[in-house]
Amino acid sequence: MDVRIKNIRKEFARFPALNGLSLDIASSELIALLGPSGSGKTTLLRLIAGLEQPTEGQIFFGDEDASLKSVQERNIGFVFQHYALFRHMTVAENIAFGLKVRPADTRPAKSEIRKRVSDLLDMVHLSGLEKRYPNQLSGGQRQRVALARAMAIEPRVLLLDEPFGALDAKVRKELRKWLREFHDRTGHTTVFVTHDQEEALELADRVVVMSQGRIEQVGSADDVYDRPGSPFVHRFIGEASEVPVRIENGEVWIDDRTVGLKAEGNGPATLFFRPHDVDFLEGCGGCFEGVVVGSRRLAGARRLEVELGGSRHRIEVDVPVDHPAAMKSGLNFRPRHWAVFPTNG
Repeated sequence: MDVRIKNIRKEFARFPALNGLSLDIASSELIALLGPSGSGKTTLLRLIAGLEQPTEGQIFFGDEDASLKSVQERNIGFVFQHYALFRHMTVAENIAFGLKVRPADTRPAKSEIRKRVSDLLDMVHLSGLEKRYPNQLSGGQRQRVALARAMAIEPRVLLLDEPFGALDAKVRKELRKWLREFHDRTGHTTVFVTHDQEEALELADRVVVMSQGRIEQVGSADDVYDRPGSPFVHRFIGEASEVPVRIENGEVWIDDRTVGLKAEGNGPATLFFRPHDVDFLEGCGGCFEGVVVGSRRLAGARRLEVELGGSRHRIEVDVPVDHPAAMKSGLNFRPRHWAVFPTNG
């Protein structure tokens, strides 16, 4: 099921939580809405679900305008961060709930409900646990029950709101892999909200990076990580070193010297690069030159804080653990990949 969001604006007490936002989601696509708190990602998810109504704009499911339809009419599967399972019901009863409460004319036969529950239990790897209650399950198992319950109604669109937010890091990682495999098997159009960039980059076909009620960038994991479209995306996705520069005649300058990089435009700008993505040089007539003023251990590398020569600008670069750089030693380097944005951009 394609989902099309067209010029959506959502206000709360005249405060714009979403401001003229448009997004096309392809059928069977797994989309991540990624952004800091207050960026509008959960509001957008709730608008797709029908839990909120837009102030302006439309939401289409296929060719159908669903903007004013109820949650039930939209046939949405929704998985919350805190499971929202019925504690007094068994696993099987939780999964079957959405089918059993349907009106009599659309309710499946009991035998069909039992078969669908059995199939879903097998699909989420919980066969044999159907008679247990939620308090007898681990957090990861409860979240898989919540997903099976959402899938039982055969939703047109599956929505996940921080689905792994309440779980510890190890379980989160296991469930991310499982959810990707589950999505590939079922092919549902899926939208999930997260503030965890690693989760978004690992899981999603495309990542929608949001900030202050707007979309900053939409693209694959490679797009948003390797080719950030704005300073916000560069700072928010991955780690970034940045330094004020100016552009003159297609060259990048720091203070009174060029650094061997080309860029379009003229005037003040900010240069961004990844700390791990640099080449170290023995000497240079146009590169970054600095002095090591700090060092700390990362998992498989060492992060150096470098004060650039001729200025007070400090940036960070990563070196191998056994790199000979010491405090107050000189360091010459050049980024392999970089981005330059005007300072007013």
